[in-house]
Amino acid sequence: MATPAPIAPPKKINLRRPDIMEEVQAKVISHYRSQIVEKIRANGGVLAAGDLTIKLAKEFGFCYGVERAIDLAYAAKKYFSDVAPEKPIYLLGEIIHNPDVNDQIRHMGIQIISPKPTEAELARIQPGDAVLIPAFGTEVATRKKIEEKGCIIVDTTCGDVMSVWKRVRQYSKDNITSIIHGKAKHEETKATTSQARAGGNGHYLVVLNLAETDYVCNYIKAGGSKREFLDKFQGAYSQDFDPDLHLQAVGVANQTTMLRGETEEVQRRLRDAMIARYGAEHLDQHFRFFDTICGATQDRQGALEKMLHEKMDFLIVIGGYNSSNTSHLAEMGEAVLPTYFIKNATKMISADRISHYDQHHKQEVETLNWLPPGRITVGITAGASCPNNLIEDTIRRLFELRGIPLPVSVAL
Repeated sequence: MATPAPIAPPKKINLRRPDIMEEVQAKVISHYRSQIVEKIRANGGVLAAGDLTIKLAKEFGFCYGVERAIDLAYAAKKYFSDVAPEKPIYLLGEIIHNPDVNDQIRHMGIQIISPKPTEAELARIQPGDAVLIPAFGTEVATRKKIEEKGCIIVDTTCGDVMSVWKRVRQYSKDNITSIIHGKAKHEETKATTSQARAGGNGHYLVVLNLAETDYVCNYIKAGGSKREFLDKFQGAYSQDFDPDLHLQAVGVANQTTMLRGETEEVQRRLRDAMIARYGAEHLDQHFRFFDTICGATQDRQGALEKMLHEKMDFLIVIGGYNSSNTSHLAEMGEAVLPTYFIKNATKMISADRISHYDQHHKQEVETLNWLPPGRITVGITAGASCPNNLIEDTIRRLFELRGIPLPVSVAL
């Protein structure tokens, strides 16, 4: 049997042509922008009328990486609708972690398949089909399969995520184990761990929090039960990972949307453990660290931290429940004052009932009598994957529930 000819590499296309981007920007603005939010922001982030005052965090909502991913998705739809309207466009999972945005992408005719496509899904994809890689990237093996199919790849991976990949690949090259502060099941972390293994001999371990970090540090300093260690971190380490061997030299990286202060503490504790085990004079041989928290995550966390020192009755955090950066904003709020994590304004059912996400039990819960009478100040922030139109909807709903007309200064 003759050997089949190799599939030609996917051709590169320019989706940022002026004729494409002009139409894309018009659609993105109509779908996601809010003049009301922009006016409030220009007015110092405060809107007050009657007995209701709204305070917006200084930084919130879409970041550059999210805007870029959405722009490229819209541009791909425009381009392929013009040149090959019969060809399907596929998206690996969600473009970003916001259900309203993903619904809009789906309504545009882009077909959403699994982040790690099944054999049946791969069989549907044909050479020349367009496949979108989401903002948080995809696993190395998944990308390779898509490339081998001869697809045209539209890669929307955030530059900050790719910076982390560069670090873990270097760790792997230098035979250093990547300890990744993140959520092992999150798409971004899965993509990052696959980069650690891309060379074939790299190793990684994912730690979720400081408690897990302390467990690792104690093992580095004093050893312990290998079986217990592997059971504890099941699903969060590389194939053939051996804590007795692969914790001798480590480099810290992170999922870009984790709490900055916690990531800094993870690296500090691991650094101290290496000093305790090997001595400060040998630290460079056993420990590395690079700051890979994305700037937008830092800005939103910093803005909320500052706002939490101001007087507010409660905080509303808007965004997708599976959004890591949004969930951390909610964690910050919960530590200080009553906080309601909602995906959109429909969750504010009435002045007496709100449905919001409980991160501890991983489900929506209802709280009664959440909107107190009398003069109140409500803080609002949103994750980097939340568009301004959803923030506007939330503001409008708060004024509606209080029976107060939206102030003329912002009303359209």
